[in-house]
Amino acid sequence: MIKEQTIERLKEIVGPQGWLSDPDDTEPYTRDWRRKWPGKTALVLRPATTGELAEAVRVCAEDGLPMVPQSGNTGLVGGSGPRETGDDVVISLNRMTAIRAIDPLNNTITVEAGCILADIQQAAADADRLYPLSLAAEGSCRIGGNLSTNAGGTNVLRYGNAKEHVLGLEVVLPDGRIWNGLRGLRKDNTGYDIKQLFLGSEGTLGIITAAVLKLWPRPRQTVTAWLGVPHAHAAVEVLNRAQAGTGGQVTGFEYMVADALALTFDKLPQNRSPLAGEHAGCVLMEATSGQDGDGLRAALEALLAEVMEAGLVDDAVIAESETQARALWQIREDMPEAQIHAGGGLKHDVAVPVSRVAEFLDQATRTVQELAPDARIITFGHLGDGNLHFNQCAATLEALPDLLAKEREINDAVESLAVGMAGSFSAEHGVGRLRMRQMTRYKSDVERDLMTTVKQALDPQGLLNPGKVVLLDDPQS
Repeated sequence: MIKEQTIERLKEIVGPQGWLSDPDDTEPYTRDWRRKWPGKTALVLRPATTGELAEAVRVCAEDGLPMVPQSGNTGLVGGSGPRETGDDVVISLNRMTAIRAIDPLNNTITVEAGCILADIQQAAADADRLYPLSLAAEGSCRIGGNLSTNAGGTNVLRYGNAKEHVLGLEVVLPDGRIWNGLRGLRKDNTGYDIKQLFLGSEGTLGIITAAVLKLWPRPRQTVTAWLGVPHAHAAVEVLNRAQAGTGGQVTGFEYMVADALALTFDKLPQNRSPLAGEHAGCVLMEATSGQDGDGLRAALEALLAEVMEAGLVDDAVIAESETQARALWQIREDMPEAQIHAGGGLKHDVAVPVSRVAEFLDQATRTVQELAPDARIITFGHLGDGNLHFNQCAATLEALPDLLAKEREINDAVESLAVGMAGSFSAEHGVGRLRMRQMTRYKSDVERDLMTTVKQALDPQGLLNPGKVVLLDDPQS
């Protein structure tokens, strides 16, 4: 347990507004979003500055006290919560919310780790710029967590993952030192790119406190379309033609199978299908341009005529307003919630090369149907970057226990298939606690040894976010 004198030192560092210890107050910080990994803590620290955070980390390091960094706590793999022992101090960044600077001429914004993603998007828009990271949780997730998990979202196709938006970082290291790498440079060829160590490391190597992020010109045209397609092979072909036909201006390309749509319309009836009739799958496509006018819409209308004539699209509709476009996106964003209303089920966050998406879906569907014939395949996700949420739910609530009993067998089959196609078992959600077993199963000894070497060099006591991503005592490392 945490020593009382250590608790008092930490409280003094962050001041009366910077700590929580009552169980009712700390409970939101110990409960993960999926409620799968309950934890305990005697103390939640909420530093207001990088200096306070660094001093608190230094005290924890001196006493060998494990620390769990936390931003919005919206992750899906149990990566931001304390363990059940109660020995971990939770360090929340939710008071570090300043937008330190915005430089429209350099197309950069400098933000603290506790900034809510939607607030960064709005600050960029106020400067007539775009920050493109977009997630369903953008109203509550915070940029520190987005960067430490290398968040993906719906705009990866055009703008890349979160780490590709970062020019510089400020990080508190496991011993309390501060690395100030807040440089807004696109060229800096002076040795190792240190910031990349911390992006996607899930708070196991250092605590990100601030970042310099890239901005882009704000779109002047946005065209959103909903397409009914006969199969995933057709969707992939449409993507390729859309990229060519718009000069690479496709921003989002989401694919949803019929069962995923039917479940969403059933469980969340405020959503309605924009097309008449049923389709094997649907695509939500969005393209943007920095040019004024209606040239982008004309290009997409020509594309739709072409792909419909080729039999790749059965039916399509283009949103006529921002409200209609928002309603189309709401269908896609509500799909995870619809599965919750159905009683839950099995979830996968896999990625394969775009060229193999249709092949993966065909094989994975047959595999799951052999293992669980009555399971509903609820597939949706970012086909444009090869990241699919290949989920399953039970046909009835009574059948759910039987499906859950096959979880490991189905997970291994689906993830092995993805990895065998040069893919990943975790495309955008990370490792956390959920996928530690897969790290041993799929990562090579060399790769895991390299990761362990980095962890030992920066955090030899294993104090930062213990039990996540890398285990220093892993006998196979």
